[in-house]
Amino acid sequence: MTTEAPQYSLGKNKINFLLLEGIHASALEVLNGAGYHSIQTLPKAVQGEELKALLADVHFIGIRSQTQMTADIIANAPKLQAIGCFCIGTNQVDLEAARERGIAVFNAPYSNTRSVAELVLAEAIMLLRGIPHKNQEAHQGGWIKSAANSYEIRGKTLGIVGYGAIGTQLSVLAESLGMHVVYHDVVKKLPLGNARQVANLQQLLEQSDVVSLHVPALASTKWMMGEAEIAAMKKGAVLINASRGNVVVIEPLVEALRSGRLLGAAIDVFPKEPGSNTERFESPLQGLSNVILTPHIGGSTLEAQAGIGAEVAEKLVKYSDNGTTTSSVNFPEVALPEHPGRHRILHVHQNIPGVMSAINGALSQNKINISGQYLMTKGETGYVVIDVDAQSSSLALEKLSEVEGTIRCRVLY
Repeated sequence: MTTEAPQYSLGKNKINFLLLEGIHASALEVLNGAGYHSIQTLPKAVQGEELKALLADVHFIGIRSQTQMTADIIANAPKLQAIGCFCIGTNQVDLEAARERGIAVFNAPYSNTRSVAELVLAEAIMLLRGIPHKNQEAHQGGWIKSAANSYEIRGKTLGIVGYGAIGTQLSVLAESLGMHVVYHDVVKKLPLGNARQVANLQQLLEQSDVVSLHVPALASTKWMMGEAEIAAMKKGAVLINASRGNVVVIEPLVEALRSGRLLGAAIDVFPKEPGSNTERFESPLQGLSNVILTPHIGGSTLEAQAGIGAEVAEKLVKYSDNGTTTSSVNFPEVALPEHPGRHRILHVHQNIPGVMSAINGALSQNKINISGQYLMTKGETGYVVIDVDAQSSSLALEKLSEVEGTIRCRVLY
């Protein structure tokens, strides 16, 4: 059953973008360069009824980590075609609700990897040298000129939990400083350099001088570093979490740091974080002189934000211009080469038997020639891109919008 009326191609001057949370100007440059100029920008996150009101006439929205695109919000965005998450994570979006309504979601999984890796290495060096405590004392008039509990990073073992884009980048940088690298991942990964994959988390914790977490937010990673895991770490080791706030159980970490069993920790993400820079931050880790606390800024460098802005904006442009969904996190990935002189039909439908037969049957019965076609499915959703003769596109849009199981259908001129 069709959930919305067929959509005819809009001029780029009529396609509305909303960019929230101070997204980098590089996104505007990409959108403007592609011919999109109807763009509203806001420096903050927007929630609830205010967000619904803003989305009433918006086709594409760009957000960072704070704006919550819930199922209710998505249901009240009648013209929304795609959501761009100008960050790595997509937990702030109900991905299933978006897919069910034919809304593609894109993110930037790689643009800030260098920034995060550099921060982790810097924190590891600072913690192994006891700099947080010495710095605090110096600010207060103290003078701790001592080599006690102060170590070079060269020759130490770095344990990386999660050997993805950031983990591998960190691995290479750490080896260049003379570290030994071991890593644990749920799947077999090809090591870079001299890194070694270990069989399980326990093995990694037992041999690592520095443990750095780089895992996604999944049910399997929630609280994966609990009391038992923290107890399994080497005495005098360092823990760094720049992944997700619900990966580390804070209370046993606090105890291990207070007792001196762990040398230090650097935490960039927390179970509960402020919604804005004006909201107060609170954590049991506050006040510990062997802890570096940062406000979720692992990827917050000008270089990373510029890269993220351009990367996600380019994905939104490609989807708007020709229906390409490559690298979408919730949508079937389709990329069909353009056929000059043809019009393109984008058909999103329920992944049920008979839909493609009905689509091709409708085109055949109405003598509409297909110049190109590409179908992919993901979960309960199917997405097919079809190039047809220009003079037949209006009829094709009408007929395909009537196909049972259609979620949305639009034509690109």
